[in-house]
Amino acid sequence: MNAPKLRNIGPKSAAWLRQVGLRTYEDLAAVGAVEAFMRVRRAGFKPSLNLLYALEGALLGCHWQEVPEARRQELVLAADAATALLPPPRYKPAAAPVTTTHHIAEPSAPGLGLFDDERADAPAAGED
Repeated sequence: MNAPKLRNIGPKSAAWLRQVGLRTYEDLAAVGAVEAFMRVRRAGFKPSLNLLYALEGALLGCHWQEVPEARRQELVLAADAATALLPPPRYKPAAAPVTTTHHIAEPSAPGLGLFDDERADAPAAGED
């Protein structure tokens, strides 16, 4: 869908619509604003209701803010009803709690400790 040819549809919205197979005004008119909005949602994008109003405005040939309030409410109710029919999202289970185990290695020979100050021949901290 070409943004300059369709009112209210910016580059991001046009890209979403192209990705769900809606490339022309005729494509949009054939499915309607609610179905186009739902296709974008089902594709995994997160459109706001402004997209729904913009799609309706594009079909009516007006700015999205000029879509009458009563029509906006109808659109929202239809989108909510369509959303209720979507399968629930699949959430990955939370990871198990992480526990940290500290292992302190005993050096088996001088100079094999974890840190330089663990060498058997090194003076303890504070000793000179």
